Amino acid sequence: MRAESKADYSQLDVALEQLAGFGPDLSNGMTSHAPMVVEALAALGRADATLPWLDTYRHLLLPRPAARDRIERSAWRAALAKPERTGDWNAFFENELADAPWRDVLARWTARLAPGYCAAATHGVLRVGHAARALAHGETPLRVRELGDALAAWAANYQTLPTGAAQQSRHPVRDAIAAVPLVPETERVFTGTIVSSLEGLDRFAPFAGVIDLLDVAHPAERLLSALTEGFARVYLANARDGLTTIVFVHGVTSIAALRGIAPVLAPDDLRDATRYAWQSSSALYAAFGSQRAAIGEIEAPRESAESIVERAIASHDDHAIKFTEACLREHAIAPSPAYLAAASHAVEVLSRPTS
Repeated sequence: MRAESKADYSQLDVALEQLAGFGPDLSNGMTSHAPMVVEALAALGRADATLPWLDTYRHLLLPRPAARDRIERSAWRAALAKPERTGDWNAFFENELADAPWRDVLARWTARLAPGYCAAATHGVLRVGHAARALAHGETPLRVRELGDALAAWAANYQTLPTGAAQQSRHPVRDAIAAVPLVPETERVFTGTIVSSLEGLDRFAPFAGVIDLLDVAHPAERLLSALTEGFARVYLANARDGLTTIVFVHGVTSIAALRGIAPVLAPDDLRDATRYAWQSSSALYAAFGSQRAAIGEIEAPRESAESIVERAIASHDDHAIKFTEACLREHAIAPSPAYLAAASHAVEVLSRPTS
C-alpha cells in the first residue's frame, strides 16, 4: 500500500488561501517551503498539523510580488532566469492555466523547463511536483493557482548545468553515481547558497559529461526508485551537519518530485526530465560530496515510520517534514532501509538547536 492511501487534503486549500498573498521568498533570504510543506503534510495524512505548522512559519513570509511587464507567449525565453520578473511569470501562468487544462500546461512547460531542473537549488521543480500531486487528488482553483505560481518560480529562477559530449557508455544507477566526479575541496565555490556552488560547476570541466552517464532506457517508475534509493545512500554517506543535510535532502526529494509530474508527460519528455533530474542530483553530489555512497547493507532505524513522522512534525523544520514524506513515499513504492535511515538521520540533525 502506498503512502498516498493515507492522504488527507482537507486542510490544504485552507492553507493555500492563507498563503495566497505571499511570494516565493522569505525574509531570511531563503526560498519559502510553505506550499510544499502543507502539501507534504496532506500526503502524510496529517491535516491536523497543517495550520499549526503554518502558524510557526508565517513570520518569515514576504508579500507576493506584483506583475510589472507582460510576458508574451512568443518571447517567454527572454524572461527566463530573471527572479525580478517572478510577478510577471505568475501572471503569465495564470493566463496559461485559464486557457488550457492544467495537465496540458504542466506537460508543455515541464518539457521546456526540464533543462533547468536545478533551478533555485531544485525548489522550482520540487514545488511543481507537490502542486501537481495535489491537483491529481482534486482540482480546485487554489491548487491550479499554486501550480501556476510553482511553474513561475521555476521559470524565474531557471538555471542550467554544464552539458558536454555524450559518453561512450551509460551505466545503471549505482555505477553511474560511482562515476560522478567530485570537485576537489580546493576548487569548490560556496558564497552562502547552494545555487552558488552549482554555478561553480561551470569551472569544473569533468562535470559536463555527467548527464550522459546514466542509462535511462528503463521503465520510469523503476528508474526513479533506483535513483531515489541511490541518492538516499549518497545522503547517508555525506550528510554531516545542517548544510550538508539540507543539500543531500534535495538530491532525493527533487527526483521524487518527478513522480507527481510523470503521469502527464509523453515518454520522450519523461526520459529527458529524468536525465536532467539525474544531472541535478549529481551536481549537488559533485559540489558538496566527499564520500562515495555505501553499496552494502544498510541498517534500518529501530523506530517506526510513525515515530519519524512525529519527530519531523515536532521539529517544525520544513526540510525534515518534506524529506520524511518523500522517503516514506519512496519506501512504500520500493522498500529499502536507506530511506528510513536517511529520514531518521535528517530529522535528528535538523531538530538540533542552531547556535
